Amino acid sequence: MKIRLLCLWLLCLWLMVPVKAQQIDSVYRLKTSREVVLFGVGAASGIASLVAGQTLDPLTPQAIQALQRSQLAGINRGAAYQWSPTADQLSDLTFVGTVGVAGLVALPTLRQKGRAIIPVMFLETALLTNGIQRTVKNIAQETRPYVYNPDVALSVKTGKDARRSFFSGHTSNAFAAAVFASTVFSHLHPDSRLKPLVWGGSLVLATGTGLLRYKAGQHFPADLVVGAAFGSVIGWVVPKLHQRTGKRQLSVAPWANGQASGVYVRYVPVYR
Repeated sequence: MKIRLLCLWLLCLWLMVPVKAQQIDSVYRLKTSREVVLFGVGAASGIASLVAGQTLDPLTPQAIQALQRSQLAGINRGAAYQWSPTADQLSDLTFVGTVGVAGLVALPTLRQKGRAIIPVMFLETALLTNGIQRTVKNIAQETRPYVYNPDVALSVKTGKDARRSFFSGHTSNAFAAAVFASTVFSHLHPDSRLKPLVWGGSLVLATGTGLLRYKAGQHFPADLVVGAAFGSVIGWVVPKLHQRTGKRQLSVAPWANGQASGVYVRYVPVYR
């Protein structure tokens, strides 16, 4: 049922996405030196995460037995009582939903000049988010909440992934995709009334991903908060770095509605 609701929401959003958008190359531009740096940092952090992962040793049964919920701070103790494989699977679904929003935002621009710009930006966003958060995970080696839960099988607790709690990869990726999609949509459709829907819908999906990771017993609250903040920053910064610089100029145009007439004055961005 939840899968059907997610698909229905994405279909509705696709049907409502404006067919026309500002020309991509009038809003964003690629710059070789910048793309080399962003891809380089993403690739380097990915390699660093693999190297750091080699030094991560799984917990021994003796070490697991010594862990007690009472050792955890009050705000984290509740997470040690959570365990739900179903919530774990649903978090994958909601994460895919945020990525789907990013894809839907790009649909109206597929036939435009410069149509590769958005995919390049999204790839950079994904590389940076994953590379950095995986590196931090493998260095921090924080124990996941479910390791403290006696209801979880020992075979699950002794895996390497049991020591990759900080910070949440699902949450950081979900918020990176959500903020990226919403920022790009706002840039390409500055006057669209759908901006609140895109922002609200994608952030709800991302927030749902974080809550499901908590319910699954995968993360402590701080893991989710840091993941959401980190992903949001990456999702906003990458499009902003590619946005053409410009200034606002006064636009004056006549208007009439059949009963009255006047002059419409506003400041509009002029990119260069």
